[in-house]
Order: sequence, then C-alpha cells, then structure tokens
Amino acid sequence: MSFTDPFTLCLIAIIGLSLLGLPIGHAMIAGSIVYLYLAGLDMGTAAEQLLNGMYTSYILLAVPLFILSAEIMNSGSMTERLLGFCNALVGRFRGGLAQVNVVQSIIFAGMSGSAIADAAGVGKMMQKMMTDGGRYPASFAAALTAATAVIGPIIPPSIPIVLYALVSDASIGYLFLGGMVPGLLMGLLQMALVVHTARKRNFPVEEPVPLREIPGITLRALPALMMPVVLLGGIYSGITTPTEAAAIAAAYAFLVSALLYRTVTWRGTYKTLLSSARTTASIGMLIAGALVFNYVVTVENIPRTLSVFLQGFDLSPTTFLIIVNILLLALGCLLEGTTIILIVIPVLIPTAQALGVDLVHFGIVCVVNIMIGLITPPYGLLLFIMTNIGQVSLRALVRDILPFLYAMLASLALITFFPDLVLFLPRLLGYQG
Repeated sequence: MSFTDPFTLCLIAIIGLSLLGLPIGHAMIAGSIVYLYLAGLDMGTAAEQLLNGMYTSYILLAVPLFILSAEIMNSGSMTERLLGFCNALVGRFRGGLAQVNVVQSIIFAGMSGSAIADAAGVGKMMQKMMTDGGRYPASFAAALTAATAVIGPIIPPSIPIVLYALVSDASIGYLFLGGMVPGLLMGLLQMALVVHTARKRNFPVEEPVPLREIPGITLRALPALMMPVVLLGGIYSGITTPTEAAAIAAAYAFLVSALLYRTVTWRGTYKTLLSSARTTASIGMLIAGALVFNYVVTVENIPRTLSVFLQGFDLSPTTFLIIVNILLLALGCLLEGTTIILIVIPVLIPTAQALGVDLVHFGIVCVVNIMIGLITPPYGLLLFIMTNIGQVSLRALVRDILPFLYAMLASLALITFFPDLVLFLPRLLGYQG
C-alpha cells in the first residue's frame, strides 16, 4: 500500500477532514468520493449506497423512535416517578442514593436504549440529588452516573444493538435477549462496589420511606414501569417487530405523560421533537457516511483479506475474542461507539464466522466493549458529558470512575469466557446458535 493508493488517500482525506473539525459522517462521505474518483469508479455510487442503505433498511427506523421515547420520558414526569420508586426500593440503605442511581439505570435501560440519553436526562437529576447538601462528593456522583449510564444500551432496547444487527444480519430479538444477563451482571457488580465504597467512605443513610407509602409510590410509578413490558412483550410475543415496538414505546410514553401524568405541554412537545430530530440527524449522517465507506472497504476486499490473515495464525475462538476485546477497548479510547460498530465490526464479522464464534455472543461482547469505551480515558464521551454536568475536573472524575471501570472489565471477561451468560436466554426462547 503506497501513499498514492486510492484507499490510502481515502483514509488520509477522512482523518484530515476530521482533524479540521468536519463531522466524521461527512468526512467519510468525502473520503469515499475521493476513493471512487481515483479508482475510476462511478462517483454516483456514493449516493446510491447512501440512499439504498438509509431508505431500504426498515430496522433503522427503530433508532429515531427509541430516541424519541427517551426524550418524552425525560421531558415528562415519568422520570421523577421512577426515581421515587427506586428511592423507596433501595434508598434506605447506607449509600442509598448511590444504589438508587444504579437501580434507576437498570430500569431505564428498558426504555431509552442510549447511554447518552440516560446520562443527560436522568443522570443530571441524579447528580443534583446526590450532591444536594453535600451528601456525596461531586466527582463520585458524576463517576457513578457515567458508569451506570453504560448499562442502558446493554439491557434492551439498545440503539448500538440495533446498529450491530444492521451490519451483521443477526436477529435483533435474540440480541436483545442476549444483553439482559450481561447488563444485570454489570449492575450487580456496580451495586456491590457501591456497598463497599459506602462503608469505606461512610456515605450517608437516607431517611427511609415509610413502608405504608411504598404501595402508593409503586402505583404512581406503575404506568412508567410497564413501558419495558409493553416494549419487550410485543417483540418476544411475536406481535410486533422491534421497529414497531419502538413506535409503540414512543406512543405509550407520550400517552402516559399526556393523559395520566398530565405533564405534557405544546411547547414541551415541540422541544422534545426538535431535540429528537437533532439527535437523529446527527446519528443518521454518521450511518450514511459509514454505509458509503463500507462500500469502499468491500471493494478493497478488506474483510476477507483480514479473515484469511487471522486464520493463518490458527487462532481459537477465545483467543480471537481476546484480541477483539483489546482492539475495541483501545479504539473506544479514541473513537465514538457508533463509528466503531459501523466501520470496524463489519471487518471483523467474517473472521468471527469463520472461527465459529456465535454472532449473538460476538455482538454483545462488542457492544459491552464499546459501552466501556464511553468511560475510558482519555476521550470517553460520557466523561466529558459528566464533567460538564457535575462541574468537576476530568482528573477527579477519572480517579473515582476507575473502580467502576475495573468492575465492568471483570463483567466483560466473564461474558467473553462464558458464552452461556449471553446465550442462555436466547436459547431458552428457541435460538439455535
């Protein structure tokens, strides 16, 4: 490969434009057009790949709908009622508010599908609750909020899993099922770490909610708690596809907020739709750029070349997964997760298939890696979001997040070496992998 090679110049164009500040999606489209021109291919292929990929993929409709349902929840009072329920459940123990933070992330994981949405919405409320009156250090509260937000896209529904299904053709339903046990495992490890830290640092014990009030709190939160049941029940009963279930979830969140909780205004609805549209457009451009660039990668036959190269080392499936873990954790320090799913993982999938790695197991391992990358220094996106929300220094945040990072790496190791942790539930419901 020389510096005058079309693919090399394509990569140089993408990296150079990104460093100059152009969004990565636009940079990938521009770099791909450079490749098509230099390779003597029809430059209209870029538009053809973009349009075919974006407008013929029914599965992609789930992305804006999950984003919309998360925005509706954060704009209405569903969030506050769920936080009240979580507080009644675990708030009475030492470090109770910290435990509430973990539990709410596990519950909200069944609703939003986005770590960023969880951190920016519910996470902002949790940060305020934990730091009011000096209950918890701001850096610890921000670190815990970032770490718990990672659980969201692992437990279904999950936007990263939807994107992985797009590039791998694996079943979304079985992928969603595969994410449940790893997500719960990660949550349990975080809760155990909170117990240890609360005792060590003598975190406060909150005023317990009287037992007689818990039924009323649960009843008020019940419509919000039913949202994951509506969403996942529709998918696994076979009544709806994942995309249809996402639409029902968004409609359900709006109806509950508007008719039962009566917290929706016309102005609030407009802001919610506008925010959802902006987020969707941002992700959409990234997907569009990735689709065009993936065509370039396919023309260069890179996935097959890499597959043949790696098979030459006679790797075992476990060794391959260890290499993938190291690669994705390293890339997670530098790249945004959606970019990794759409660009890097399609190159690895042929090798995984050739080595007999189950694609559902492989997908969950990849998604967990990418979610851990959101809190991995120096460029974890959630680190920057929480330094802004929590008004803390990056150094203090990283110091407090490291124990949670180690706990998540432990959960990653478990699901890597014990595939049944991922495949148990899918097989229970008929998966043949």
